[in-house]
This record gives sequence, structure tokens and C-alpha cells, in this order.
Amino acid sequence: MSKSLSNLLDGARCLSPVESRKFRAKDGREVVLRSIKWEDLDGCVEFINSLVEEGADILVDTKVSREDEADWLGKRLARAVKGEIIDIIAEVDGKMVANSEVEKRSGLMSHVGCLGIGIKADYRGIGIGTQVMQALEEESRKAGLKVLVLDAFATNKTAQALYRKMGFQDAGRIPKAICKNGKYIDLIRMTLEL
Repeated sequence: MSKSLSNLLDGARCLSPVESRKFRAKDGREVVLRSIKWEDLDGCVEFINSLVEEGADILVDTKVSREDEADWLGKRLARAVKGEIIDIIAEVDGKMVANSEVEKRSGLMSHVGCLGIGIKADYRGIGIGTQVMQALEEESRKAGLKVLVLDAFATNKTAQALYRKMGFQDAGRIPKAICKNGKYIDLIRMTLEL
């Protein structure tokens, strides 16, 4: 790792742009929402690979190595330090169960953020998604964003229902945007004005 990246990551370890918060999920478990940090590397690898194994509606379809995930996490932390991304993870019993972000656009679209969220299968439907989305919206407002945009697989009706519950509205459909297991799936674009 280069010295400059190492120095940046040292700063990122202390960075906590999202104030840590706790809540009880519908099943009674305590959930912690907080910013991602370098020490989450192994949890990130386990998290993304569990979604890949499940066949979740995400854009990644092959397992990642620890090295590849370290590269991704280093870049993500660097972008967080620069204020280009808002990230929130959810933990239950010290284990990462959700990962999310709002990536700020630039230039004439610097008031727009692109939202992404993933939740492990065993932790869906117990209020974690709602709490993460509320936290992302709050942090996006603090960052001065005016519009959030997200894309959802047309087949993922559960996610779309959550997004609509949070106030997102359909803005369009991209036909055959995804090719998963040889089958084409439309992508639903949704937006929320803050």
C-alpha cells in the first residue's frame, strides 16, 4: 500500500461522518448504524460474498477476493474523506448485515446523490432497511443534496415497496438493463426530492 493511501486510511479510521446510532429491530435484536471503516474489511468480504451466493438482486455476480475488496474499501474510504460519498452499515452482534451509500454526483448534478443499499437475507423485513434509508436521507440533507436517485431490479418488488414507502417515486424504466443468468431484467429508476 502506498504511503499516501496509508496516511489517508489512518485519517479515515478516525473519521465518523455518520453519527453511530442504535435501534431495536422488529425481532428484538439490537442494530447499530454507523460509517464503514478499514477494520470492516473482512466483514465486507463476507457480506458481499453472501449476497452473491444468495443470488441477490445486486450488480455483482461473482465472489470477491479479500485483495479486491481491500482495493474497493480503500477507494471508498478515500472518497468518504473527500466528502464524495455517504456510507452507512448496519451491524447485529458485531456482524455486518447491511451496507449502503449515497454517492454524490459532480458538476451540474452536484445536488444529486445515487443511493444503493444491500441487506443480508436473514435480516430483511425487520426494519433495518427502513432505518438505513432514513439515516441516508438525513445525512443527504445535511450534505446539501436535493435529489436522491436509485435503481431497482424490476423483479425486486420487496425493495421497490420499501423505496415507495420512503417516498421514492418511479421516474422511468430501462428495458433489459440487466442480464442475470441469461435472462433480461428491466431496471426501475426511482427518485426522491429532499
